[in-house]
Amino acid sequence: MSSAKSNVKKKSEAEGKPDAILIDPQAGLSFSTEEELLEYFADEIAKLEKEYLKYRKTFDIQDQDLEKYVGSLSSVLEDPDEIWEDTKTLKNDYVWFYIKKFGKDEDLGKDLYHVAACYLAHDTPSFVYLHFPTIDEKLVQRFQREEKIFDRENVEAPLGAIDGDALNEGDELAVGLYKAMMLLRSDTDFSEEKFVEYHELREPTIEEPDEIWRNTDSFGNTLVSFVREFPDELSEGVAMWYIVVTLEDSPSNSHALMFSFPTKDSNLVDRYRHGENLQAEEVVQESSH
Repeated sequence: MSSAKSNVKKKSEAEGKPDAILIDPQAGLSFSTEEELLEYFADEIAKLEKEYLKYRKTFDIQDQDLEKYVGSLSSVLEDPDEIWEDTKTLKNDYVWFYIKKFGKDEDLGKDLYHVAACYLAHDTPSFVYLHFPTIDEKLVQRFQREEKIFDRENVEAPLGAIDGDALNEGDELAVGLYKAMMLLRSDTDFSEEKFVEYHELREPTIEEPDEIWRNTDSFGNTLVSFVREFPDELSEGVAMWYIVVTLEDSPSNSHALMFSFPTKDSNLVDRYRHGENLQAEEVVQESSH
């Protein structure tokens, strides 16, 4: 278990005012010190900590190992799998439980979850009463209570998503890359609603591309783009390309499908001709993400 913390920056002294920890200004929740803040929420913190400690099992992550998972809190708050609204546990306020599953932890050999109990101001977590990593699914289920107000699985995939790609599964990287591509598209290019009409071009593009480009982004993700022109797909004289964006797994040199799309915009195609130009035989494909 990790201690409560503010998720809001202090006001700067440069504003001519003393530092203040702003949790919810509209509700009058502004504090001069961390001690004052924790004292205000002491009862709520104590109640939630008591529940956590009561139901935590001996096989769960040991106290001395909890600190190594503290860094995952930001991911839980910014990109949760679920959010649950609890109106009954706390006497004077609601509490929202942010939950994220991180998959199998190599050291623990079991799926790792992280739960954060939060105060929300304007639909944003501004204070965390407590948060903890756990491998105990039953402990996680205790905090999946009352109303689920967000579920990643129910988030509608973009119109351009295709079965078998990461975009259709709501993958954060795929969604981000896809949105960036949509911002760059020409107004005269295919509309997003038309993407599905050309989805059958995905496999030919992967199997017999005209070009393959590998590029590593600033976050260390190695993206490999397959590009193929289909000169006979549209009316005579109108050029068309299909592009498949994949994520490379360096150790195996395999590629997971991120998303794909048709385009008539040569300038957009040029944006994917970046990095290292590969030969087709260098690439090993995976059928799905």
